[in-house]
Amino acid sequence: MLGNGGVIMVLFETPSGFALFSYDGLKLFQPDAIHRPAWLKGFKTFKDKASALNLDTGVSEDLATMIVHMIKPNQKLAVGKKEYKIIIERYLGISCLYNAEVMELMWGLKNLMPHFLPDENSKVTKEDCLPMCEGMRFLLNSYGFDVKPEMVNESIIEMAGLAYLCDFNVKKHAKDLHYAGELLKKISEIDYEDWDLLKLATALMIVGYPKGEQIVAGNLQKLFGDDYSTLVKDAPKYKDKLREVACFRVYEEMLWARKIRYKGLRRLATLVRKGREDFETEQAMRNHE
Repeated sequence: MLGNGGVIMVLFETPSGFALFSYDGLKLFQPDAIHRPAWLKGFKTFKDKASALNLDTGVSEDLATMIVHMIKPNQKLAVGKKEYKIIIERYLGISCLYNAEVMELMWGLKNLMPHFLPDENSKVTKEDCLPMCEGMRFLLNSYGFDVKPEMVNESIIEMAGLAYLCDFNVKKHAKDLHYAGELLKKISEIDYEDWDLLKLATALMIVGYPKGEQIVAGNLQKLFGDDYSTLVKDAPKYKDKLREVACFRVYEEMLWARKIRYKGLRRLATLVRKGREDFETEQAMRNHE
């Protein structure tokens, strides 16, 4: 049990100190955990960082004060090293998390350091940030890219994150769309179960927004087949059953996300191809040395 409504604190080590973040721990065990938002709560530098957390001397006064001040009763603290878990639990009595999922989160925070802690980022080497974690491997594989860790660079990470964000902006509407889609079954006897979410949002625009069929993009006759004429004919029956503004907003957001995703994945394919070529060239040069 995570306690505190599932919100955990994260002790993140930087080149010159430690930062504390809050994070929704309930999302920690989902495949896309590295893309969930974290909030910076505190940061402190230490002249002798090794003495801040030490198996023999425990937790330094300054670091202990920062942790105790920020953490709530029964709240979990995620840490990036096994010895940190031992030290903090022994000397501060705070229950800590240290596992593969936490290490995924630490990897994500390290790559986001330019946004959270720009001064610290200048002290981090490229090699510290870029090695691919399982979360990024999972994400790239889901888009059809088989990438070796050595091929990954900052551009690939950013473009994969953009594609994921576009997918998230579509999938977040799934529950509401399927709920509204039941009206298509009830009123027009149209089965939407095999449709993707954008097609469903398009259908709801046709029946739920004034002259929606004139606004939505694409060849609607080809997209819906015989169902298209039914949607247009039955549109008046949906009056006051769907919120016009919601239909429009969701459709526009999803259409935008799909367009950006398409461009992003094309760019990602180019970056992966170049990354593979650079890796193979480097390997060939090493073999000839």
